[in-house]
Amino acid sequence: MSATNPALSLYRRSLKLALDWAVHRNLWRGQAVYIRSLFEANRNISNPRQRENLLTETEKLLEEWKHPDPYKAPTAPGGNLYERNLPVPPRNLPPGQGEHGFP
Repeated sequence: MSATNPALSLYRRSLKLALDWAVHRNLWRGQAVYIRSLFEANRNISNPRQRENLLTETEKLLEEWKHPDPYKAPTAPGGNLYERNLPVPPRNLPPGQGEHGFP
C-alpha cells in the first residue's frame, strides 16, 4: 500500500504531461491508454527495491519530457482569464459627492 500513492501521483503527472504535449484531446487519449498499459504492466511488482527503481526511472522520464510551456487552465493563476473581470475597488469619495462623483 505504501507504493500506491507515489505510483498514483506519477501516473497523474504522466497524464498531465501527455496533455501538455498533445494538440488535440483525441491524440491525448491514445497516449493515455499507452501510459495506463505501462503502469498496469508493473502493477504487481512486490520487490521494494525494484518498485523504488521503477518510481525513480519514471520520475527521471517525467523530468526529461517536461514541457517548456505547460498548459494552464484559463481561470487558474497564470492562465489568460485569471482575474480578468475583477470588480472595481470602492473609492473613498470626498464628503458630499454621490455614487458617480456628482454633488
